[in-house]
Amino acid sequence: MNWQAICDNPQFRDLPFQFETNRWGHIVMSPATNRHGFFQAKLARLLDELGKQGISITECSIQTTEGVKVADVAWASKNFLKRHHFANPYLEAPEIVVEILSPSNSQAEMDENKELYFSHGAHEFWLCDEEGAIRFFNNHTELTRSTLAPSFPVRVSLPF
Repeated sequence: MNWQAICDNPQFRDLPFQFETNRWGHIVMSPATNRHGFFQAKLARLLDELGKQGISITECSIQTTEGVKVADVAWASKNFLKRHHFANPYLEAPEIVVEILSPSNSQAEMDENKELYFSHGAHEFWLCDEEGAIRFFNNHTELTRSTLAPSFPVRVSLPF
């Protein structure tokens, strides 16, 4: 099955899992938690507040050499959107790609995703841990703050 066929298949609708594919086109599912969803919504809102030069995308599908990866949150510039519109999946990564750690994620998995996103055009990769602390990367370099969104907080707070 290709990515669009997976998205269109009624058997996969309304399941509480995030889908991705691996390099062989097999479906990989990860359960989502409400905590994860909170951070995803908060990060998208904060990215949207940065200005009108782009927009946040949740559950952003990106074709990589290792299958389709689905970034928890991404930020795409207007130029990116003019080039790619609503392609599904994107063949190029948006400028900022954000992953939120879940208990099912390993550091090795996140490191691999980071490299895949950079090799497909991402300018920055952000990693949000389970406490809301955010690490920013520009290719192989860890940054103290984002260079694309310097006012973005280094920690996202829970509401209680």
